[in-house]
Amino acid sequence: MHSSGDLLADRRYGWALGACADGDHVGACDLLEQALERAPGWAPALVALGDSRAALHDRAGAIAAWEAGAKADPGGVHGAQLKLAATGAAPAPIAAPEDYVRALFDAYSERFESHLVVALSYCGPQLLRAALERACVRRARPFAFARMIDLGCGTGLMAAALRDVAPHAMGVDLSPRMVEAAARTGLYDELHVGDGAAILRKEPAARADLVIAADVFVYIGDLADMFEQAALVLNAGGLFAFSVQKTPVHWALGADLRYSHSETYLRALAAGGGFDVVALEEASSRKDNGIDVPGLVCVLSRA
Repeated sequence: MHSSGDLLADRRYGWALGACADGDHVGACDLLEQALERAPGWAPALVALGDSRAALHDRAGAIAAWEAGAKADPGGVHGAQLKLAATGAAPAPIAAPEDYVRALFDAYSERFESHLVVALSYCGPQLLRAALERACVRRARPFAFARMIDLGCGTGLMAAALRDVAPHAMGVDLSPRMVEAAARTGLYDELHVGDGAAILRKEPAARADLVIAADVFVYIGDLADMFEQAALVLNAGGLFAFSVQKTPVHWALGADLRYSHSETYLRALAAGGGFDVVALEEASSRKDNGIDVPGLVCVLSRA
């Protein structure tokens, strides 16, 4: 938690989060307003106040709190900008703020795998491995990759799924704590903290056989730069594989603060970026409240 610098405000904020967890949003609002009386402009409390007001169907009040939170936190660590966009009160940014994603996954790192696999029934690495294997059969090429770049590598689930066919792996993640966890697995020959497209931009051309991104593009709306950089770093015939959530429009930010993409959009980017579409299949990589989240698994080949 980012302290307000006032112990009583911090305590009220903590109690408010407990009230939210118990579904008592009226009580949470009261506690958060008390905290903000002592610590005006404190971004975490403002964003949490917006969340509780939204839960009480007070849209105007929620927007007012999130707007104040966004002003207090221009880097977007606490997600106010995304919440405003998801509510329709502001345009959707082309990607989630880097500070937001970094803070989210730094906090998530210790329980990342258990929560994904158990609570969300996450199977992204398995889906991508199966799609890659089918793509290699279609292309009459070996199911093997001398050098893989794993974007948004997290704790290493994707590298573990492909260890037998991708002996040299480079991992990239915005979260330093995720990269620390990935390093402890021993699955990666290289690890970098930073934005995926920016890291790819620094790589030599035609260096990789596989660029893969499992459940990463849910934090990026406009994928044009990512496709461009992947095309440059892949050798001829190299594969670009990823999973996304599915939407009928080009790309959109949902109420879950995750981005979705359409098949039409992905095909257009592939065509413009020098890729052949080898596989583009409907598949769900996780559940939300026990219900499959509609998604797509895509494998592209560098022409």
